[in-house]
Amino acid sequence: MERQSTYTATATIDEHGILTGWSDGARRLLGYDSSAVVGRPASTLLAGDATAARRALAGRDRWNGTVPLRHQDGRRLERGVLAHRRTSGSGAGDWLVVSAVTARAQPPRGEPLEEWTFLQSPFPLAIFDADLRLVRANRRLEHALALPEAAMRGLCLAHIVPGAGGEEADRSMRRALESGRPQETGDRLGPDLGRPTVLTPLKDADGRVRAVCLSVQPPPDSVLARRPADETGPPGATAADQARAAQELGEVTVPRLADVMAVDLLDSPRPGTEGGGRTPDPVVLRRAALRPVPDGDGPARGAAVGEVVVCPAESPAARCLAVSRPLLYDTAEPAVAEWAALDPYAGWLRASGTRSLLVVPLLAEGGTLGVALFGRSPGRPPFGPEDLRLAEEFTAKAAVGIERARGHARTRTTAMALQRSLLPQALPEQAALEIAARYLPSASRAGVGGDWFDVIPLSGARVALVVGDVVGHGIRASATMGRLRTAVRTLADVDLPADELLTHLDDLVLRLAADEGSADPAAETAGGIGATCLYAVYDPVSRRCTAARAGHPPPALVTPDGTVRFLDVPAGPPLGLGGLPFEAVDTALPEGSLLALYTDGLLEARDHDIDEALATMFAALAGPAESLEAVCDRVLTELLGHRPDDDIALLVARTRVLHEDRVAHWELDKEPTVVSRARRYIDEQLSAWGLDEAAFTTELMVSELVTNAIRYGRPPIRLRLIHHDATLICEIYDASGSTPHMRRARIFDEGGRGLLLVAQLAERWGTRHERIGKTVWAEQSLTAL
Repeated sequence: MERQSTYTATATIDEHGILTGWSDGARRLLGYDSSAVVGRPASTLLAGDATAARRALAGRDRWNGTVPLRHQDGRRLERGVLAHRRTSGSGAGDWLVVSAVTARAQPPRGEPLEEWTFLQSPFPLAIFDADLRLVRANRRLEHALALPEAAMRGLCLAHIVPGAGGEEADRSMRRALESGRPQETGDRLGPDLGRPTVLTPLKDADGRVRAVCLSVQPPPDSVLARRPADETGPPGATAADQARAAQELGEVTVPRLADVMAVDLLDSPRPGTEGGGRTPDPVVLRRAALRPVPDGDGPARGAAVGEVVVCPAESPAARCLAVSRPLLYDTAEPAVAEWAALDPYAGWLRASGTRSLLVVPLLAEGGTLGVALFGRSPGRPPFGPEDLRLAEEFTAKAAVGIERARGHARTRTTAMALQRSLLPQALPEQAALEIAARYLPSASRAGVGGDWFDVIPLSGARVALVVGDVVGHGIRASATMGRLRTAVRTLADVDLPADELLTHLDDLVLRLAADEGSADPAAETAGGIGATCLYAVYDPVSRRCTAARAGHPPPALVTPDGTVRFLDVPAGPPLGLGGLPFEAVDTALPEGSLLALYTDGLLEARDHDIDEALATMFAALAGPAESLEAVCDRVLTELLGHRPDDDIALLVARTRVLHEDRVAHWELDKEPTVVSRARRYIDEQLSAWGLDEAAFTTELMVSELVTNAIRYGRPPIRLRLIHHDATLICEIYDASGSTPHMRRARIFDEGGRGLLLVAQLAERWGTRHERIGKTVWAEQSLTAL
């Protein structure tokens, strides 16, 4: 398939109409740099009246259409845009506005038979090119997403369907493009789309992947429609989202009760009102179901599933919500006939020729969720009392399913937001390891779990790698994970050995379990907190890795010659058992070795046994790759053909080495005259490294640290200087286990100012205890010199 010269212009606009984001594509389109427009009203970029734009967006969560824009040079541009309203966890909202700029207006078409097959397929289909931009979409996908192909063409899936579903499908599509193998994802792309979503690579005659086809299996017909009324369970009782619960209400009631029906939901429940209340303003709802779906688009269809429905204050839906009871209408009544004729969202009523209209509120414990509208054509008798009873029964059951789905969605969203906020937002800068990481949340109804990873820079240019897993799912598991991750970082900051760190972490888990159990002895948490952890420290100077694990899978090691094996780290008990020891193992690693740390969800995919999964993982790690990012993608691609049933954390690191020309060390005698000799060593070494500007500060710190070691320490005394990247590290070792403390000297004291001076001169300093003795270190940044 021919490659397109396409780019995407994106901008974000806050609730007050102020531009808060401006992409490079937007700069290419309109000529403005980010600094020239961010912080200004978005209306200044429009070539027409801003009132029309505000009116078009009012009450909507998505809009697409053509907008007149003003280029920096004064030209007027007519651009098709797609705008999504986004809401953060704090309730603040903004608009994401995207526009694809492509040199080709229409994609190529196939032979007539191929074209008919694509367009008329009952499955939603789309084709994305090698840049993962949409070039074709069939009618079923257009209807399901309520977007025309023209509005989606040239955009990536994450811009067409913002959110976890679009992002996951976009990643799977990239894996299909790179691996040449079909992929599958479990997230829904829209309320009218089922699962799974299948991404199939499209290859040319030479076997090269040129595009990716996205296909979605439609939701299966519900068995509820084939059951008698007394056997019908609550619609949506087993559904994963409220849209499916609303659709099942249509499957139960059409054609048994009505010829046509629609479900319109409020974005958030409202308390029910009693009596003959009226809403002074229009009511904004969202269409969750429409059955049957009218043919065609535009006025004959009305609002499609997923679109916003704005109901005037005197419309049947608004009045039903105001009084919180069912209302029965004859559409020939003047007031109802006028609404049905003029309101664009009532197109489905006009198209079906509805004569008798029944509007029933969806009531749940949380309040009124929305309304269900049932219509009968003139060929059937108007709704009667028995029909009203059945409609109330069915909508009550549907409301239970919708409320349950909303609660599950809220819980999952909260847990996901908490989990994401507690994981590293960016990997820290360090020179010891090249690192890439991935985190995939669970696709199961149980929600996200407590998997985590971390990268912690330590003293002496060393780096700690951490991967852990808290048993369970949901908010509790995420919160526990955050507490354990914070504890690990705190313990690592005091440079505890790996086995001692896990011992302290084990004690913490026992205390957490005791606290939770004492707070509520009947709670699930009273049984304890299950967690596993792997902690490894790599030293680029000695090229050694020290690791200990608590019930966690061992790390995989790939040596430069391609050999793959597990590091032989004793398993140790899971955290929270107490009283059992942990053992650390020290291993020498050749430069360029690859370490892979992961959680057990990676090897527990439902379509693999453990031996097959291990062999697949080893092969994926050992294969050639341009980068560690590609290694992560290949491991996940090979092991997962779908969203995982359990959370997965994957951390891949390639070792680097600080060679001898970057490290200098000296043995010092325990006598006062050695201080001047140490200063001379430092001065000569820094001169050899071309760091003469750092000599004065470094000599001062070394003088104080060596003096302390001679006065209070025990031999042997060693001085080490490490230069890596833009950092200079001074280390003084002695065999004493006493820890130096910084204190402020009084006026007549002759000493006591040494460590205070070191703290003022160094960017960081501290003490690292060894099995025998200690090392006092001070780190300074060379960029500030």
